[in-house]
Parts: sequence; structure tokens; C-alpha cells
Amino acid sequence: MAYYRSVGEVPRTRHTQHRTPEGGLYYEELMGEEGFSSDSSLLYHRHIPSAIVDARVWEPPDQSRTPNSPLIPRHLRLHTLFGDDWKDTDPVTGRRLVLGNDDVRISYVAAGTASELYRNAIGDECVYIESGAATLETVFGALEVGRGDYAVIPRATTHRWIPSGDEPLRAYAIEASGHIAPPRRYLSRYGQFLEHAPYCERDLRGPAGPLVAEGEDVDVLVKHRGPGPGGIAGTRYTYPRHPFDVVGWDGCLYPYAFNIADYQPITGRVHQPPPVHQVFEGPNFVICNFVPRKVDYHPLSIPVPYYHSNVDSDEVMFYCGGDYEARKGSGIGQGSVSLHPGGHSHGPQPGAYERSVGVEAFDELAVMVDTFRPLDLGEGGLTAEDPGYAWTWSGRGPRP
Repeated sequence: MAYYRSVGEVPRTRHTQHRTPEGGLYYEELMGEEGFSSDSSLLYHRHIPSAIVDARVWEPPDQSRTPNSPLIPRHLRLHTLFGDDWKDTDPVTGRRLVLGNDDVRISYVAAGTASELYRNAIGDECVYIESGAATLETVFGALEVGRGDYAVIPRATTHRWIPSGDEPLRAYAIEASGHIAPPRRYLSRYGQFLEHAPYCERDLRGPAGPLVAEGEDVDVLVKHRGPGPGGIAGTRYTYPRHPFDVVGWDGCLYPYAFNIADYQPITGRVHQPPPVHQVFEGPNFVICNFVPRKVDYHPLSIPVPYYHSNVDSDEVMFYCGGDYEARKGSGIGQGSVSLHPGGHSHGPQPGAYERSVGVEAFDELAVMVDTFRPLDLGEGGLTAEDPGYAWTWSGRGPRP
């Protein structure tokens, strides 16, 4: 993904003997993408990584989807999904599906207890931390994450979340059916971040050292393709030894964190289109973020977005901080999600266009996902919907 790292003990030459202090052999595992043709890492285990002693069906959180029909813009209040029971909710099995299609699934959780070991075998995950803090333990090592962090976890990485502190860990999870990476236009032909990129290698945090744990008959929840809702199923594996047994690894594939405060916004003389805010890309979707920034400086500029039709995509905005100028008067606030579907022209709320004239800076924080196939509503999205949002531009509801 980002750049080469070497952590812990690895042999001088790959695919050669790497011996324990007692003289035995460590077990080398290649974790790679696209059938040996893309990024990979080599991990050195104390025990055979393929060994399991049991496998049972595990039911993942509800993955059922309902089409956005009739086709309307929607407002989803995610903070209404979790009450005081967040303390007994974990960051994996407690996720509630908000929106999804065959390329990407967006879930939300407010959690206070540690998850079981978990592996997503369908695709990479990009988890945005709205608030709270946690230790993200992985087979590569641990990462400390908190407010404003993106945690990017490669497909099939065994990991678990351990919330910390007195407030809920509020996490917005974007799950791909493939891989999530920085946009290709930010990278050189060899993978280095270019000068025009709004962030670079020194902004990324990877595991600093190996994480070795002891234990026998340890369960791992695996989400994978199958016959369940949305083509998703689950299996609970039991391993004879703890999967966190890696003494060293090296390569370019590993989990990492990036804080939204380190993103350097690109601005212009007139209003800039959403691609300038892009932070990651996945198969048939992109992730952008809107951060506090100076805005358009043309003397006749209108800083809020112009009205636009999403011809090829659905647009999802997660409002996670500040005061979003274009949505004032709509009911949208912290923890809200707006869905503006392809086929519907959308833009600022009434009055926002005029109020923005002369404004020099926006104090707003939002994570946007644009998809190139229509999004359905998940169970969480249906539960959290504000039924009046679609009519806020006209000021009146549907005809009786």
C-alpha cells in the first residue's frame, strides 16, 4: 500500500530458514493481493498459521438491504441508533449497516467493550473514528487510534478492537469488496506520494513492533462471501494457538492509521469540485473528506457548492464536526448522514447560497463516499431515517 516497512525479526533473505532461539523454524506466511501480482508482506509465525481445530457458522450483523425506492434524498441520524447500551456493544458485532451495494458497505457503531478477534475476508476496511479511542490489535502489531483517525485494515487481517476511556468509541466503517488505497493520481509510478498530494508517507502510522500473545483454542470471526443477505456469510474458526504469534514481518501490505487533521486541503479562486477532497479510493467508490479551510477568493465567488446532478454516482456525506454551511436549516448535525442519489439534482439548502457570499473560511468536518452503483438502505439506515429531509428544499411535503 504505502511504503516498505520491516518490523521485528526477519531473515536476511526471503523464503529461507528463520530459526527460533531453540533451533526450530518459524513459519513464513505470504499475505498478498491480486494473486501474487500486487502489494504483499511476509509474516513469520511461531506456529502453523493454517491450523484450525473447529469451524462453525457465525451470523454477521444484519446485512439485508432495501432499495432506495422511491428515489429520494435521505437524512439518517446515526446517533439515534445506540443508547446507553453502547457500554455492552463491541465494535464488530455491534455494527449496524447503514447503506450498501455489492461494492461497498457503510456501517456505524457506538461501542464500549472489546471485540472478538475478527477477519474480513471480503475486502479492506477503512474505519473512521468519530469520537472515543481504542487500541487496534492486529497480527502485524498494535495501533492506537482516536478521534479523527482513519484506520485502513487490509483484507483478511486478523484483528480486534479494544475501546478505551469513558466515552463510546463511535466508528464509521467503510467496507470494500476489494482494496482501499490512496488515489493513483497522488502516487508516482513507483508508489511514492507526489508533491501535489494532500498528505504523504510521514502522515501514516503503522505498527511499531510485533504483538505476540499466548493462548489456546482461540476463536476468530471471519466474514466472507456466501449465501447470506448481500452475498455475505460468516464462520467462527477455532485455532489451537493464538493467531497473534508473529515475531516479525516486512513488506508493503499492513494496517495503518491517518488522522484527518493531517490532510492539507486544496482550495482555489472559485469553488473546487469534490475530487480535490479525495483521500482514498476503492473498487467503484471513492472516499473524500471536507476539513476546515479557507474558501474561494474570487471577488464574486459563491463558496458553497453549486447545485449539481449526480449523473453517475450516489453521494454519501457523514457530518462529524464543525458547522456544515450548505446544510443549515435541514436538520443535519453531528452524526448525520445524507444520501443524495444519482438521478436527483441536489445542492445547498435554501438561503445557504446567499449566506455564503463573502465568507472566507468554513469550519466543517465531513467524510464523503461517492459510489458508482446505486446504494441500498441497511437496517440501521432505515431505523435512523428523518422522513422529512427530502422536502426541505421546497418547504412542503408530498401531496396528500
